[in-house]
Amino acid sequence: MIDFTKIQDSIPYILQGIPVLFQVVIVAAIAGMFIGIIVAALKITKSKFIRFIGHAYTAVFRGTPLILQLAIIHFGLPQLTGYITTGYQSAVIAFSLNSGAYISEIIRAGIQAVDRGQWEAADALGIPYMKQLRSIILPQAFKNILPAIMNEMITLTKESALVSTVGVLDIMRRAQVVGGEKALYFEPLLFAGLVYFVLVMGLSLIGQQVEKAMRKSG
Repeated sequence: MIDFTKIQDSIPYILQGIPVLFQVVIVAAIAGMFIGIIVAALKITKSKFIRFIGHAYTAVFRGTPLILQLAIIHFGLPQLTGYITTGYQSAVIAFSLNSGAYISEIIRAGIQAVDRGQWEAADALGIPYMKQLRSIILPQAFKNILPAIMNEMITLTKESALVSTVGVLDIMRRAQVVGGEKALYFEPLLFAGLVYFVLVMGLSLIGQQVEKAMRKSG
């Protein structure tokens, strides 16, 4: 029978992993957004070679498991570089690069959904390419891609449990520690699952409210 009283003294310890989770997710989301914008810009340039670089980046990071990318960065790269990163640093790097690949596709689709006449008008006025993106195209595309960006945030939140594999004391890792100390795993892991569920549902509700607000304003 499930009995959470067996771990009630450890619940505050598990909950201390929430700030760690958000540290990884927020930093990775911000960095991933910057990477995504840059890669999306590469994908829609006129140069075939530059487009190839953008698509190759996306293919690599979308086509391989995130846990493999995290393991290569944390365990593999030190062998080549001699520089050892902390679990947190490795997690942020891996999640940022991975998220950047997905966000680049979201942004690319949003940009291509903008009326082509906007590009043509900007070209006719002699506005530089990057300024076209920054000042004209991206603001219009953002409203269209916001739901997909929120979904990526939710995905990052769920996948953040992978940081436990490199020793980061997030919710998942703390639940495993409690399980090892008390020689029972079901209750602490189930509690961790409930915490993730509440966080994800909260993000979903926030995303829905923001989307409604933008529809009213747009």
